[in-house]
Amino acid sequence: MNRLLTLSVLAVIAGTAMAQTTDKQYPEPEKMRPGMSEFWTPQPKVVTPGNQATASAPSDAIVLFDGTNLDAWKSSRTGGAAEWDIHDGVMTVNKQKGDIQTKDDFDSFQLHIEWMVPENITGKSQGRGNSGVFLQGMYEVQILDCYDNETYVNGMTGSIYKQQRPLANVMRKPGEWNVYDIIYTSPVFNEDGTYKVHPKVTVIQNGCVIINDYDIQGTTEYIGFPRVVKHGDGPIVLQSHGDPSEPISFRNIWLRPL
Repeated sequence: MNRLLTLSVLAVIAGTAMAQTTDKQYPEPEKMRPGMSEFWTPQPKVVTPGNQATASAPSDAIVLFDGTNLDAWKSSRTGGAAEWDIHDGVMTVNKQKGDIQTKDDFDSFQLHIEWMVPENITGKSQGRGNSGVFLQGMYEVQILDCYDNETYVNGMTGSIYKQQRPLANVMRKPGEWNVYDIIYTSPVFNEDGTYKVHPKVTVIQNGCVIINDYDIQGTTEYIGFPRVVKHGDGPIVLQSHGDPSEPISFRNIWLRPL
């Protein structure tokens, strides 16, 4: 049998085998139904939202300040009682008494805090209504009066201090309340103390996102650059800054662990 004939015979055999394989019938894929992609458990817990009219906290929140006392706070300097001034349902920084911090430590959280620069504020740049919120006692979200008051952008209102500038300046004028809603995810560390997962933060001021899902690079240093310091749960710290301007006030502080 010559080569051409051999190839022809092989082609016929292969074609027959392919035809036999193709002719075999297999079940069709089951038709997709809506229920195939739906799941019902676990159901999320039911949380009653706060009342906007009364500015109350959600039902699962830890209330850190409701205008009546400083029982949830202590002095960062002494570890004793927090000695800021309470009046008319708000607390005002006492610059002679230093920073205050929560008695409890927290992991990841949603934090709500309202603050006001006094109407008679004086000073300029960093010397005007300066304070800050420290997350886990390590990472500062800056508080400052940046209403018609310019300063370095990674130190202005809502910045991650000396690291990340805010996306917008949404300050209300002195004498009006500003609102921070902060969503913070705590870091994960490698055995050698470096970040395996950076701490992450989103800051919403007065309803506007000003820091969007930012990877914090380390501690927020006044002098120098961020340092990576291995840590666990930590407190919320409110800063009593040494600038000469009139002290700011806080109200309606609550936290939801995440």
